[in-house]
Amino acid sequence: QVQFVESGGGLVQPGGSLRLSCAASGFLFRAYDMSWYRQAPGKERELVAVIDSTARRTTYADSVKGRFIISRDNEKNALYLQMNSLKIEDTGVYYCKVHHRGSDYWGQGTQVTVSA
Repeated sequence: QVQFVESGGGLVQPGGSLRLSCAASGFLFRAYDMSWYRQAPGKERELVAVIDSTARRTTYADSVKGRFIISRDNEKNALYLQMNSLKIEDTGVYYCKVHHRGSDYWGQGTQVTVSA
């Protein structure tokens, strides 16, 4: 079955950096586009970044463009999100996601808190 294990979240001051990781299993990772989403308290889940299966094409939400970098290692079945110049409004739970055989599969989420 499709499974994800996310890690790398934590508490960081504004302007700081974090790197999130998502270890995937249960599907042919290298064949699928992958996404990071986030959900802030009291808000709907929103798309943060997408990377295609070959890592040649990436897309970002306007709110993170120029600060976040999505990447993947198809040999390790791993997805990453490098987050720089973090802002208070980046606070939330971050999830990796794949659309596999007609269904969306999500990780358990990792908490990112940006606070002074």
